[in-house]
Amino acid sequence: MPAPKTPVTLPDYQVERIGSQIKEGETIKSARPHALTDAIFNYCPGCTHGIVNRLVAEVIDELGIEGKTVGIAPVGCSVMAYDFFNCDMIEAAHGRAPAVATGVKRVHPDNVVFAYQGDGDLASIGTAETVHAATRGEKITVIFINNAIYGMTGGQMAPTSLPNQVTQTSPYGRDVATVGYPVRIAELLSTLDGVAYVERVTCDSTAHIMAAKRALKKAFQNQIDGVGYSLVEVVATCPTNWGMSPHDAFEWLRENMLPYYPLGVYKDVVADGYANAAEAALARAKDCPIAQKGKEA
Repeated sequence: MPAPKTPVTLPDYQVERIGSQIKEGETIKSARPHALTDAIFNYCPGCTHGIVNRLVAEVIDELGIEGKTVGIAPVGCSVMAYDFFNCDMIEAAHGRAPAVATGVKRVHPDNVVFAYQGDGDLASIGTAETVHAATRGEKITVIFINNAIYGMTGGQMAPTSLPNQVTQTSPYGRDVATVGYPVRIAELLSTLDGVAYVERVTCDSTAHIMAAKRALKKAFQNQIDGVGYSLVEVVATCPTNWGMSPHDAFEWLRENMLPYYPLGVYKDVVADGYANAAEAALARAKDCPIAQKGKEA
């Protein structure tokens, strides 16, 4: 009996796309997702942006949503994300990706809208947009890359830089007595009633990469199901501005970043038994009479 022409190592969406191109006897282990263009990444060696970009594209392919997905590109190392994804993309002003995503989603509620942001973009100049989009419960998906430094602009201290971490603007280490403590975005947003799902992941190993993909897929699925605002924080490396090799950067991430930014699910209203963030918020305010007005409606 002849071997099947399409190997089982390819996911179904890849078989449909390139199955006819596979020659008899060939075994294809992996292929570029359709939602990812063939443009060459401009990220530094060892940077995990490229991994996350691919995971997002794989999720878009698997969910079959490329034709109705709109991505919002930030200012930062991923400023050229519009070159890397085959879906519609919009470039936002620095920190304003959640505001742009809000506008797109409200005008086109049937579209799937995601914002892709770094820590300087999301947690510094875009803090207000981030918090208010979350507390409003905007039905968007946010992908947050936390590498504890400003990457594109040369390695300045970011809101997420660790205590005593040396950067271009903290040459003696971050002094919490004068500049305060790092912002833990996952923990912060998980306290807001408008938020449906928050998870922190990383991409330092195969197991963690697969876990990151599951989190991203859940965040996109939540939007499709109308559950509410979802954010996936990816603890990432920046070998160039950390002044390390890619290997050493991953070791530094494990030794320093993961203890300060623990991985895990910080909020999941569906797992808690609610249909959406609004239902969870109503339950949380059960002892507040004014908050229950209109409940029966």
